[in-house]
Amino acid sequence: MPYLDNFNRPISYLRISITDRCNLRCVYCMPPEGVSWRLHHEILRYEEIELIVRAAASLGISKVRLTGGEPLVRLGFVEFVRMLARIPGIDDLAMTTNGTLLAEYAAELAQAGLKRVNVSLDTLQPERFRQITQRGEFATVFEGIYAAREAGLVPLKLNTVVVRGLNDDEVVDLARLTLEGDWHVRFIEWMPLGTNAAWASDGYVSVGEVRRRIEDALGELMPAKVGVGNGPARYYRFPGAVGTIGFISPISEHFCYQCNRLRLTADGRLRPCLLSDYEIDLRTPLRQGADLAEIRELLIRSIGAKPERHHLDESVSPRERAMSEIGG
Repeated sequence: MPYLDNFNRPISYLRISITDRCNLRCVYCMPPEGVSWRLHHEILRYEEIELIVRAAASLGISKVRLTGGEPLVRLGFVEFVRMLARIPGIDDLAMTTNGTLLAEYAAELAQAGLKRVNVSLDTLQPERFRQITQRGEFATVFEGIYAAREAGLVPLKLNTVVVRGLNDDEVVDLARLTLEGDWHVRFIEWMPLGTNAAWASDGYVSVGEVRRRIEDALGELMPAKVGVGNGPARYYRFPGAVGTIGFISPISEHFCYQCNRLRLTADGRLRPCLLSDYEIDLRTPLRQGADLAEIRELLIRSIGAKPERHHLDESVSPRERAMSEIGG
């Protein structure tokens, strides 16, 4: 059974950033001045992450999601997936990616034990894709999406961060994909986080507004379920549609009451809450020889430190890290 926090929430999910590096520079993710990459020795080694995951599994954590930066830019990632897939108790191993390298690795990742992927995709327009990401090719991402589906990494979800004046005019087009096939599109409210918190102060769009725009154009949405990996999203579909539409609302309708996750940064800090700067250092104890039992106790301490909720609605947001350093 998962370990309970102080608010009786079962903690069953660990999100792991394996690198702070990325081959894109999405405008809402990285600060305008860029970031200073962590030095090689500051990043957790794969063996250190494996020990943390083993400790987490002993506390009932069964779901692991690998993120970055962009996880596929780190050398040896496929073998690392294979390492984690062998850990008893980890029955849902997933990845969030920008999709640019997915065509190359999808088949190998599926063979190694990865179950599912989420792909970040904020536009269906190739020119706008370059504007938002500041590099990369839209066609390459879609090649990766189709390769992942062919490899069985499903249900594959498309994550769209909606920002007014940047891509909010495309929400209907993205929603229309779910009428055309087995697409699972999720609309996410932009969150002020880190040094780019003020980047789009007037760009916030609530999922309530997104839903109204979609229903005005395409008709009423009905509640739906996605087989695995529902997380905080609320899912809907159009009558007769195969695909689904998800809404993730960390600001307008926060889901802290059901939060079941911890986050591990690439440099070995455990964050009980994405939207708080509080962290527990795991890297130092690991490199001082901490064993599984000691890491387990640090995980328990982190679970005990989970706050009841975030305070974005009171203009209190974390400032110490950019999203690219945490992994979302």
